[in-house]
This record gives sequence, structure tokens and C-alpha cells, in this order.
Amino acid sequence: MVRWLIVVFLALVLINGLAPWLRKLGLGRLPGDFHFRLFGREWYIPLASTVLLSLAISLAVKWL
Repeated sequence: MVRWLIVVFLALVLINGLAPWLRKLGLGRLPGDFHFRLFGREWYIPLASTVLLSLAISLAVKWL
């Protein structure tokens, strides 16, 4: 259980650090990526980008 928490935390830190670079590539602006302001905060839900990245990573792992 602790390993999964560490993995999820590291993944979130990595994705958060790569977010500006990924936006330059066009990820985060796909149809299905939601960005809205609620209660004075900006919320970002990248559904389409998550599916696309998951598909790319799974194909890369399968290819290797």
C-alpha cells in the first residue's frame, strides 16, 4: 500500500513538472480536456490527454 502511494505521488510530481512542456505539444487542449474556474480556483481535468498518453505508453511498453 505504501509503495502505491509513493508511486502515485512521484507520478503526480512528474506530470506537474512536465505540464508546461506537454501543453506546448498540444496536450491539455484536446477535446475532452476540461478547464474551469470554481470557488476562485482553476480546475483542470485532462481526460482526453490522459487516454492518449496511456495509449502511447502502453504501445511503447508492448513494443519494447
